[in-house]
Amino acid sequence: MTAVKPRTETVAIGAIVDQQESVVKRLVKAQAFQIFLVLVAIVLVFSVLEPATFAQWSNFRLIIQNASILAVLAVGMTYVIITAGIDLSIGSVLVFSGVVAAMVMRTMGGDGWGTAIVGILVAIASGLFWGIFNGFLIAKAKIPPLIVTLGTLGITLGLAQILTGGVDVRSVPSVLTTTIGYGNVFGTIPTISVIALVVILIGGIALRYSRFGLYTLAVGSSEIAARRVGVKVDAQLIKIYALSGGLAGVAGILSLAQFSTTAIAGQSQTNLNVIAAVVIGGTSLFGGIGTIAGTVVGLFIPAVLQNGFVITGVQPFWQQVAVGAVLITAVYVDQVRRTAATRGNTQSLWRKFASGGRRG
Repeated sequence: MTAVKPRTETVAIGAIVDQQESVVKRLVKAQAFQIFLVLVAIVLVFSVLEPATFAQWSNFRLIIQNASILAVLAVGMTYVIITAGIDLSIGSVLVFSGVVAAMVMRTMGGDGWGTAIVGILVAIASGLFWGIFNGFLIAKAKIPPLIVTLGTLGITLGLAQILTGGVDVRSVPSVLTTTIGYGNVFGTIPTISVIALVVILIGGIALRYSRFGLYTLAVGSSEIAARRVGVKVDAQLIKIYALSGGLAGVAGILSLAQFSTTAIAGQSQTNLNVIAAVVIGGTSLFGGIGTIAGTVVGLFIPAVLQNGFVITGVQPFWQQVAVGAVLITAVYVDQVRRTAATRGNTQSLWRKFASGGRRG
């Protein structure tokens, strides 16, 4: 009995160490973690170059605030890209939702929460409508997501310009701008960033732990397999694009609150910036892989680059070069990993087949 006890303890400790090592190895190999290290390196470089300006809370606060609206959009885009889809319309849906909400609030008049709440609901409903529209055409009519959302991009932006005559609506209830657009929580944290954080947390938890998130990953991994195990793929796709559209509506009202105008011409690159952030963060364009945490990290790389280039006096055009290079690298790494995983699975199957044949 006494001889067995130390042996049992040794095995237990070894098992714990192995388990910890496997967790550490998975963390190190995770693309989101590697991108996080890139982000840390970028922050350190700019902090060393301009410590008195860049490495200040006021500057980090500005970066966080500027990235907040894109973060809301990026949560919905992460779900879409996990299904191997794409949504090019989010920037235009943001504009359309903001325009409709602004016009409704202007018609109602007043600067109180009654008018503001109606505007918020109208913006979200507008986004949901276009999201469901996209999802229905993709899931039921079987039109490729690229074509559907490219068409919706043109329709929504065109309708926004028709409704306004191409002139931005600038009458926004003051309660929106003072409370959400320029408001702070605890005196230092922008309210708009707190709202974005809530959306991120809900989106991350749902993707990781809910049935909706599980079904999303299943559809992205293999639509045929998902159908065979009972997942209603068409309904799931409609829900996912509705989510993307609804969050674009939320982003529309946040943009309206932050800038006090509809900014029709200011969202031309929004969809591409969000897609780049999601892909840089480790979400695979081939579907089935993605995390909200990785998306957030991917979102801050272009935000920090833009801010750092401005502070250090580098032309901001270099940001596009840097983000493009990181994006191509991220997609290349994803392809290499998928190829390696496929090769490993194939070799494992052949080994099992060979060993089974020898036993036979």
